Amino acid sequence: MDVISELLDGVRARGALFRQTVMDGPWSLRFAAGSPLTLATMVRGRAWIVPATGEPVAVETGDIAVLRGRAPYTVADDPATPPQAVISGAEYCVGGDGAQSGEGPDGSALLLSGAYTGRGEIDERLLRALPEVLVLAEADCDRTLRDLVVEAVAADGPGQQVIRDRLLDLMLLSTLRTWCVGSGADTTLWSRAMDDQVVDHALRLLHDDPARPWTVAGLAAATGVSRAALARRFTAHVGEPPMAYLASRRIALAADLLRGTDATVGAVAGQVGYANAFALSVAFKRLRGITPTEHRATAR
Repeated sequence: MDVISELLDGVRARGALFRQTVMDGPWSLRFAAGSPLTLATMVRGRAWIVPATGEPVAVETGDIAVLRGRAPYTVADDPATPPQAVISGAEYCVGGDGAQSGEGPDGSALLLSGAYTGRGEIDERLLRALPEVLVLAEADCDRTLRDLVVEAVAADGPGQQVIRDRLLDLMLLSTLRTWCVGSGADTTLWSRAMDDQVVDHALRLLHDDPARPWTVAGLAAATGVSRAALARRFTAHVGEPPMAYLASRRIALAADLLRGTDATVGAVAGQVGYANAFALSVAFKRLRGITPTEHRATAR
């Protein structure tokens, strides 16, 4: 599996929040749900996204926007239109039944957004690599997949939330993959890493055997370069030193095991390369802000 596939494989929505908003005339919504990652698409009409920092970004009908970070942002018909409502987490709806209408169901603009609820659903390295706002033009989007998401949000029934979660994941993965191989690939560190054979080799070794007691010296020997050369090239291409990258990778794997299995914290620690439960807990708390036990309870 290549490095980009590894990063995208860490996407796992659980209880994603959805909202449909119908609008007419001058309109502006301030989103303050505090989600780490949100997808938005204009099913009808066009809009401007005004991020917490940076310039407004136009979104045409059918475009897909990916918004990173918990800072509030505004979606409006015009960047100058003042917000008329604040959308918090309470205004979202698990299951998507919270469609809000401004001027009736046939308003000139229809915004659909889906939000991830916690950082454990998205690989931290992926979040760090993304810009605050990226927009994929309709011509580059998977229209069939987007239409399926629209239908799934409106539908109801047993197991529907799981279907929505997986469709949101697929729409995000499709969008990011297209972005990676397009203009975004030139500015994304973890995409450029594959251009350096030494760094690519080192990444594959860390991915194939993350539990091995790696050191910079051992990794350098395995890739055939000096320790200093590996550290310099790895940091330049990936954005962090080899051991910091490995720690993030191990914690991401541990988070998945804690969420998806009943293995003890000690057993998970051994599987991802930590000597015991205490060592894993210290690293987990440092990178995620919570303990492994707290993560497991929250995920479930």
